[in-house]
Amino acid sequence: MSPAPTDPGEAPPAPVRTGAVVPVLASAGITVALMQTLVIPLVPELPKLLHATAAETAWAITATLLAAAVATPIMGRLGDMYGKRRMLLISVGMLVTGSIVAALSDSLTPMIVGRAMQGLASGVIPLGISIMRDELPSERLGTATAQMSASLGVGGALGLPAAALLAENFSWHTLFWVSAALGVIVFVLVVSFVPESAVRSGGRFDVPGGVGLSVGLISLLLAISQGATWGWTGGRTLGLFALAVVALIVWGWWERRTDEPLVDLRTTARPQVLLTNLASMVFGFAMFAMSLVLPQLLQMPKATGFGLGQSMLASGLVMGPSGLVMLLTAPFSAKISKTRGPKVTLMLGALVVAAGYGVGSVLMSSVWELVLVSLLIGAGIGLAYGAMPALIMSAVPVSETAAANSFNTLMRSIGTSVSSAVAGVILAQLTITLGGSTLPSQNGFRVVLLIGAGAALSALAIASFIPARKTAEAPILEAAV
Repeated sequence: MSPAPTDPGEAPPAPVRTGAVVPVLASAGITVALMQTLVIPLVPELPKLLHATAAETAWAITATLLAAAVATPIMGRLGDMYGKRRMLLISVGMLVTGSIVAALSDSLTPMIVGRAMQGLASGVIPLGISIMRDELPSERLGTATAQMSASLGVGGALGLPAAALLAENFSWHTLFWVSAALGVIVFVLVVSFVPESAVRSGGRFDVPGGVGLSVGLISLLLAISQGATWGWTGGRTLGLFALAVVALIVWGWWERRTDEPLVDLRTTARPQVLLTNLASMVFGFAMFAMSLVLPQLLQMPKATGFGLGQSMLASGLVMGPSGLVMLLTAPFSAKISKTRGPKVTLMLGALVVAAGYGVGSVLMSSVWELVLVSLLIGAGIGLAYGAMPALIMSAVPVSETAAANSFNTLMRSIGTSVSSAVAGVILAQLTITLGGSTLPSQNGFRVVLLIGAGAALSALAIASFIPARKTAEAPILEAAV
């Protein structure tokens, strides 16, 4: 559907407001991404803190994953229909509420509820990118969207050392009070500095589409995340996979026939959008291997012969610089995309990530080597993540920006979820015994790193088939016609 008409003579947003839009939205993205690693320092202690089993407390992480999968595409579509700033504020409000619920919890149920509400805020990053497209002049858009897209990785990388520092020195409830405070600050900043876009598609929300996609995604991700615990050939796991396939097929059938779909599959099927989403999913798979392997190598006992015996805080500090590199790489990503096209930027980012994993499979015997590996991979992620929204936005109508970016973010999340499951299986099979305990072996870590390199190269291969961008003159000629 065409966006609501706007006045051609309407004045551009005031400079003071557009000047603040980028840092405010990037801060919102980083704050939401922090939720990914917020509870990692608490995982070994959660059974004791919440008076539950380890299998039960794992839902504190799974609930966030499932809620994010549902919220991301739905909030993107609602943003296109009713206002991106409005949906962004609702998302941040859910983060604050969920953080408060978790901070007040001393048992499993309220913790799971709070973590699920934090997951519902995951639409902030694609909504923020879409707001930038509506509000910023074209010369600033590339760098701004690259920074916003990279905030997903930045928040995850910076969250680990920050969470470890708080967990080691304060009550575990402090983690959630701090996240609530950050959410309140972001909410106030968005209200103060981010304007509401006049670009809206209107129409009715596709309720059957939302339900169908939610059932399919929840079934798929639940089977992936719990398969190792339930057994990959167990009835629950296979039943959920089967339900996911059926639900997504029915959802696709419905989306093709309804007039106002949740996701316009015709647009999604365009080669540039389809291949970018596929590359994003594979790249998400590659990216997560770093988060799984490097912290474990750093914290493994030295008695293993390859572990570095570092604390959670120290390992977080090793990972932290990669987040800063992602942010610093964003302007270079935008510059390469402007001169050579975002396709080239995505391919270059995938190549750098593959090189980082290749180096990591050889250099893993000291802290400085893992710092180097994390910096290389972080630089590649910063390049690639900056290119993905540029490829998506250049191929979809303005009225579908938020929904399209949200779907792309969802593809990355599915890739990371699959990566976690695959790496978990590998590390559970390739083990050593130390003091009566079973631990992943060095070969297991090396295999996961090499699979990460292979996934990054696969993303590069997929990206190579993305149609080349039009020349700079093409849009001008089309506008003249």
